[in-house]
Amino acid sequence: MTETTITPQVESQAEDWLLLDRQLCFALYSTSLAMTKIYKPMLSELGLTYPQYLVMLVLWETNTLTISELGARLTLDSGTLTPLLKRLESAGWVTRERDAEDERRVLVSLTDAGRKLRASAAGIPERLLCATQCSIEEIESLTSRLHALRSTLENARSDE
Repeated sequence: MTETTITPQVESQAEDWLLLDRQLCFALYSTSLAMTKIYKPMLSELGLTYPQYLVMLVLWETNTLTISELGARLTLDSGTLTPLLKRLESAGWVTRERDAEDERRVLVSLTDAGRKLRASAAGIPERLLCATQCSIEEIESLTSRLHALRSTLENARSDE
């Protein structure tokens, strides 16, 4: 882990760093809340919550994953995923079954109805793009920068 050098100029601004609006964590948190509020009516049309939508996005890419692979992809633990998957299964969009080769693993797969739901969700990214009033390039750049920030933060945490 690298040490941060505090210069006199940085030290004199330290008080300002404790202002809420200067906190990166709050900017990310409040933006995430605002984003989720934008998604809510769009997803309710499909009968999905935001976390369920994230699960479906991953499954639309891969069709079948183990619960642990799904959790790793979404950075969710099995205790959080299991109730989500139960609701998606009761809605008829996914199935869960033990892996025949390794019964410790549970495979999550899309049903035909789950695959068809993708077509109903196809307009959501465009609606979100309109809500952000950003260009596709701006969204791609911001997404890339946030992925890089997450990776940096994960690496910093593992260095401790």
